[in-house]
Parts: sequence; structure tokens; C-alpha cells
Amino acid sequence: MRWLDHRDDITEALRGAVIALGNFDGFHRGHQAVAGEAINWAHAEGRPSIIATFDPHPVRFFKPDVPPFSLTTLEQRQELYLAAGATAMLVFHFDGELAGTSAQDFIEKILIERFGAYGVVTGADFTFGQGAKGNVELLRGFGGACGLKSRVVEAVESGGVISSSRIREALREGDPQLASELLTRPFAIRGIVEHGDKNGRKLGYPTANVSIESYLRPKYGVYAVTGKVLATGEELKGAANIGIRPQFTPPKELLEPYFFDFSGDLYGQEIEVAFHHFLRGEAKFDSLDALMEQMERDCEEAKRLLS
Repeated sequence: MRWLDHRDDITEALRGAVIALGNFDGFHRGHQAVAGEAINWAHAEGRPSIIATFDPHPVRFFKPDVPPFSLTTLEQRQELYLAAGATAMLVFHFDGELAGTSAQDFIEKILIERFGAYGVVTGADFTFGQGAKGNVELLRGFGGACGLKSRVVEAVESGGVISSSRIREALREGDPQLASELLTRPFAIRGIVEHGDKNGRKLGYPTANVSIESYLRPKYGVYAVTGKVLATGEELKGAANIGIRPQFTPPKELLEPYFFDFSGDLYGQEIEVAFHHFLRGEAKFDSLDALMEQMERDCEEAKRLLS
């Protein structure tokens, strides 16, 4: 799948595409509806389809100190867009220049002249351009006058409007099942397995330590999880702690999955850990024996839930 940079010209084969415009960080059911409309429209016209995203997220550019809130990495998004049937992913690198681009120039100079877009599909609340002055009305009016076609997909609802904000709130409250329902897949953190202080191994529960990086922090605690070794495709089941490990000092924020019935070496491997059920919050125990007893109960409950 092509990975396009908005600052570069594109090949002739990809000009005339239908572009799904949005950030699409979580690529939840609402995002999928917008992308699906673009892909179906493109197929009907015999054209390529492109799904756009922004990196960094505009909020991160304007408010660099906000806590991490990403639901996916660019690599994960590319895989999701490919699975949806898109021809390419377009990454808008959000910097001062893009932030200062007027909505009219965004349409005329970037979408039409640089990418030769045939049409665009957005959600009803999509905004763009300097000061977020661009909207669906401008796409219809100014864009239409420039020859750019556009379609709008209304919000998708399931017990309320489906949004990335709602998914983030569910994860912060320890409800990965609601997040999975809205995403159509479990929330998953991807990273390289690092060497740690081996506390889990000493307790009989060797963990695969993964840095959380820029991902949203779900509620700290213990979860029933599944894991995937990206190099081999091997799938695993386990229990994971995410948080600062109050039993040990110094505090260190980590994702620490323990995979059942696995004895291989994961160091240096890239894995993806998917969150299925919240078991309990983080806690400090009176002794290591008490911690080990609780870990055994956690693993048994995780096995039951994942069976």
C-alpha cells in the first residue's frame, strides 16, 4: 500500500482519486463509514481511493503538553486502511506551514493541484485550513466551483455518537469492551519488547515489557489481553499490567503482558497487545507472596474470560 506525503507530488496513476478526509486516528465505526463511502465511490468510478490522516494530530501541534491520547500509530492506521480496501494512505504532516494554509488554498493548491483529487468524502463536522475555517459548506461551494466533488457522511450512532473522544473516555474508565464495540476491534498497543528489571521472572511470571510511547493511557491496572508477534504472526493469550508498578521502586510506566504457556524469547521483537477485559486496578500488596497469589487469580480469571 502506498504511503503518501502531502508535501510531495504523486504519481499520475494516483491522480484523480477519491480522498477520505479526516484524522481517522482510531478508525472507529464512524471513520469506517466515511472511508467506506470514499472507497465505494472510487470503485464505482474506476478510480483509486485514498484515506488521509494527520501526523502529528493537530491538537498535539497546538497543545504539545497535552497528555498522550493516540489510539493508533501510523503503521497501524496504514494496515487498517489497507484492510478497508483503500489504494493508499495520505499523511498530512501537520506543521506551522500547514496550520497557516488557508482553507481555500488547502482545497485548490493541495487537493486539486498537487493531488488532482476527483472528489473528497468527509464527516459532517470536519474542519480544515487556517483557524479551522474550512468546512463541508466550503467544500461544496468553493470546492465545487473549482471542479472538486464532495460527499458528506453523517455521524454514526450506537448509544450516542461514535467518536474518538468517547472511545478514549471508555478506555480511561476501564471499559475496553465498549471501546472494542465502537472501534470494531480491541484497542491495541504495539511496541518492541525491552529488557527490564526481571521482577516478573523472579516471581514466576516473566513479562514482555513494552513502552507505552504516545498511546492513550487506559485505566491503570490488570487486563485480560491477547498478543501477536508481528514477525511470525503467532497469537498468544495472557494477562497484562499497565501502569507504574506500585509494588516496585522506582515507579516506571510500562505495559507488562505475561503470556500463558509461552517460553520463547521475545526480546527485540515487535508485538501488539490487545485489551479485552479489565480485571482490577493497580495496587500495592503487603508482601510479594500476596502479590503472587493475586497474580495467580488474575491469570485464572483472564484465562476464563479469553476462553
